[in-house]
Amino acid sequence: MLAVVSDGAGGLALVERPVPRPGPGEVVIKVAGAGVNRPDVLQSRGVYPPPPGAPDILGLEVAGEVVDAGDGGGQLIGQKVCALVAGGGYAQYCAAPAGICLPIPKGVSAIEAAAMPETLFTVWVNLFERGFAADGDWVLVHGGTSGIGTMAISLGRLFGLKVIVTCGTDEKCARALELGAESAINYRTQDFVEEVHRITGRGGVNVVIDMVGGDYVPRNLACLAEEGRHVSIAVQRGASAEIQIFDIMRRRLTLTGSTLRPRSVEFKTMVADEIAKAVWPYVEGGRLRPVIDSVFPLAEAAAAHARMEAGEHVGKIVLEVRHQALERGAND
Repeated sequence: MLAVVSDGAGGLALVERPVPRPGPGEVVIKVAGAGVNRPDVLQSRGVYPPPPGAPDILGLEVAGEVVDAGDGGGQLIGQKVCALVAGGGYAQYCAAPAGICLPIPKGVSAIEAAAMPETLFTVWVNLFERGFAADGDWVLVHGGTSGIGTMAISLGRLFGLKVIVTCGTDEKCARALELGAESAINYRTQDFVEEVHRITGRGGVNVVIDMVGGDYVPRNLACLAEEGRHVSIAVQRGASAEIQIFDIMRRRLTLTGSTLRPRSVEFKTMVADEIAKAVWPYVEGGRLRPVIDSVFPLAEAAAAHARMEAGEHVGKIVLEVRHQALERGAND
């Protein structure tokens, strides 16, 4: 099969690899689409190595048809599924734990299905399980037009949350409002702390989902209402921050966070079960769809990464994976 890996110099290479063989509890998916995520870009630069046991092939989410299975996964052969994986998605075939596969409903394309697992799992775990978001809560999400941001807006709309997002341009703010955000703040021209308090009537938000880190953390805490929860999911502006501990004590704030990729298959299977029960009916009913920014052929994965690094995308970037011979050299 053909697959995409880091070339060791910050770029990507299209290579030939053996088709993976499924282990116990695994399936092999003939990939039709693979989502592009920021960890893929970081891995291609050599700053985010895959966890132990994961392939060096990039890609954390796929959609396609199950064509092989190990012990315990045979019932899925022939089914169209999407799956969260620890690596291996940028390829014509990908192994995945059977328990983390979700069925692709009728009317949902492989490209749409490939754009959901990573952001859906991430938002579900961090917004609802760690952030304890509940009907009527105010939520602040940075990166409002990213894949994570657009999924948070969509889930917030479905579960009765009032989602405030930050974006880097007025155009992106307008797009976030179109997608269902309660409010959108241009962080380049507005003070998001002051805007959050204005929007919430000085009450603050109940949950912050933060992928920025660094000097954003104390500002995020200033946005929180009493008993508020701050959930860190990335550290794009730095992994350390100075905060006022007494303020956390006085307002009874909670600071938490998580990383998804290194978690166990058992944990991810549990999350998949929760999503299948609580969220997937909205996908089946046509009420939840990912926002697709752009689609690139597998051989143009480098262009997809460039699109993400430019920061101009709204929603998800997806690779389309075909099974005829692919043109080489497109990632040079």
